Amino acid sequence: MSETMIPTHPGDVLKEELESRGISQKRFAEQIGVSYTMLNEILNGKRPVSTDFALIIEATLGINPQLLINMQARYNMAVSRKNKSFMQRLENLRKIAAVL
Repeated sequence: MSETMIPTHPGDVLKEELESRGISQKRFAEQIGVSYTMLNEILNGKRPVSTDFALIIEATLGINPQLLINMQARYNMAVSRKNKSFMQRLENLRKIAAVL
């Protein structure tokens, strides 16, 4: 994977699953007891999938929660690595650690 490529956010998978099943976001949010805004933000990659949410998805859609959490972790790592100021901070810390 190239450094510029960001892995798929798990929300993309969930969004496709709901669409393929013909379930509206509003209806699904009501069924699982979360706000429409929260669900929509997850489906659009603006909010992370938590472990609790992944378990809710397993109970309702049968999707492996570990898959969703692993996808989220890969996504988070890639986003952090694209953050230039954060990567510069890490480089500075490596230089400090090298002389300790």
